Amino acid sequence: MRAALLGEYHRPLELVERPEPEPAGWRDVVVRVGGAGVCATDLHAIDGLMEPAGLRPPVVLGHENAGWVHAVGNGVTAAAVGDAVLVYPPYSCGLCVPCRRGNDMHCDRHGFTGLTRDGGFAEYVLVDERSLLRLPDGVEPAEVAPHADAGLTAYHAVKKLVPRLLPGTTAAVVGVGGVGHIAVQLLRVLGAGSVIAIDTDERRRRLARELGADDVLGEDDDVAGAVRELTGGTGADVVLDFVATDATHAMSLEMLARRGLYSLVGYGGLVSVPSVALVVAEQAIEGNLVGSWIDLWELLQLHGQGRVQLRTETHALEDVNDVLDSLREGEITGRAVLVP
Repeated sequence: MRAALLGEYHRPLELVERPEPEPAGWRDVVVRVGGAGVCATDLHAIDGLMEPAGLRPPVVLGHENAGWVHAVGNGVTAAAVGDAVLVYPPYSCGLCVPCRRGNDMHCDRHGFTGLTRDGGFAEYVLVDERSLLRLPDGVEPAEVAPHADAGLTAYHAVKKLVPRLLPGTTAAVVGVGGVGHIAVQLLRVLGAGSVIAIDTDERRRRLARELGADDVLGEDDDVAGAVRELTGGTGADVVLDFVATDATHAMSLEMLARRGLYSLVGYGGLVSVPSVALVVAEQAIEGNLVGSWIDLWELLQLHGQGRVQLRTETHALEDVNDVLDSLREGEITGRAVLVP
């Protein structure tokens, strides 16, 4: 099979021929890839930033995968050859305390398809039976592949905020890219407050308007001031930051209301705030990892009902390095999907 291999850091991925994987373990499933989303985490992997997560080259990248079951191990009971499936990227054993509590992404034996084990920038990918979610009827794999991380991460972050998303509240979304554009929709679907979308790119601002944001900002010199003006001086009750640079950290904290929550999904900058400011205003800062298997299942139900949509563009697997370059340059609106 063809695969895009990360052989060395800071180098283009190599298109190589590899043996087609086979189910060797009791719960192994081979999925024929129908689509693999391209994520900023893939750029971080190429840049050598994902070793703390367990990545060691050489490895086939690609953690947003969907396709069809191609072969199964002798103990597989939850999937059959031909099933259309989405692949939950974290490996979870199902036996440790975090797994028993439903926190699959914190499994004691944690692994991650496309980072710690070969992923879906290939024609086939080998996964565990626990990773599979059957797709709703009529949903094509390439259509939903990015939900495996982009959608899942957005859903996990927004779901935690639901008790705060009351009528009369305001949520601000910083960065309406591959993950943020899904969050804008989920805030509308799961919450009862208003949504302000913020992006410096006019194409993404236009997308935010199409997806139901109540207000869209990004051209203003003082975005935090504009948020406060829109909220009658109060500020945003929740700020979701999908960019996470030093500049967006400072801006987000400036626009945050008293008793507000600053929710981080992106990473890369340094959050710096005097503790007295958090105490006096009773503000909080929270990080978000990828979500659980059940988070992804719930998101798929919303997608199947037409309540959440993905904006995607498809490319051939052999164009992977061009797509990665476009992503690095900020030229992708929504999510790019590789099709073998």
